[in-house]
Amino acid sequence: MDWRFTEDVAEYADAAGPLLAADPVRHTVSLTVIENARVRAHALDEPELFGWWTGQDGTIAGAVSHTPPFGLLLGVVPDEAVQPLAEALWRSVGDPRTDRRLSGVNGPAALAAQFAAVWTRRTGERAVLRDAQRLHRLEELVPPEPAPPGRARPATAEDTELLIRWLPAFHGEVGGVGTDPEVTVADRLSYGGFVLWEDEHGEPVSLAGRTRTAAGVARVAPVYTPPERRRRGWAAGATVAVTRAALEQGAREVVLFTQLDNPTSNALYHRLGYRPVADRLVFAFEPA
Repeated sequence: MDWRFTEDVAEYADAAGPLLAADPVRHTVSLTVIENARVRAHALDEPELFGWWTGQDGTIAGAVSHTPPFGLLLGVVPDEAVQPLAEALWRSVGDPRTDRRLSGVNGPAALAAQFAAVWTRRTGERAVLRDAQRLHRLEELVPPEPAPPGRARPATAEDTELLIRWLPAFHGEVGGVGTDPEVTVADRLSYGGFVLWEDEHGEPVSLAGRTRTAAGVARVAPVYTPPERRRRGWAAGATVAVTRAALEQGAREVVLFTQLDNPTSNALYHRLGYRPVADRLVFAFEPA
């Protein structure tokens, strides 16, 4: 029984892809990481690290990945593999030949808390809860009635400046780690991954994005409306439009995450037909 690590996404996908694809809704983030790494046209400042756990019977029973600057992403980690995972990563972090640092962990609630406890005992760091999220799966799309004024349209390259402004604003509000907005926008536009809602005057007032479809699942993210334009139903309209676009382009399932401490967004997505699946926690590791 051991963990094996690689920077080769194809090797990781061959080894751990079937395990993750067996429950593609719950493992939507892990599967999206694989798809994005496969098509990435630029080198990261620090290479991604992928790992899988082989159980005593020789089958692949665990899968994790690390995409800097994000924390460790826990896909599947059996109880007996948590301590060995922390030890293996600690050796990697402590290796002077690499500059890798583990900034935190993101995973199913109980598993993330378990790993954070093991990691902080090993390193002497402290774990700070940064986010509590709930994964939702579309059951049946229910557009708002009446529909909000205006219309949806796909974002295009002409919207690049606006999108580059709005993405950091979104991440600043939710407290998440954002990647280079120029790179993210160019990538999303390459596959039609943004929808804008325009008001009656043709002005963009809300944004909804979606990931690449991975193992039949697309994830809605982000959804953003500037503060001065909220409470007019535009976010609901944009979310419905981007959900429809994902389904029309072949997604069998559509999912999204909400923050547990945001009752407004949780209620909105419930009205649109999304139902809770599982909770996740995001911890940051900081010096004690």
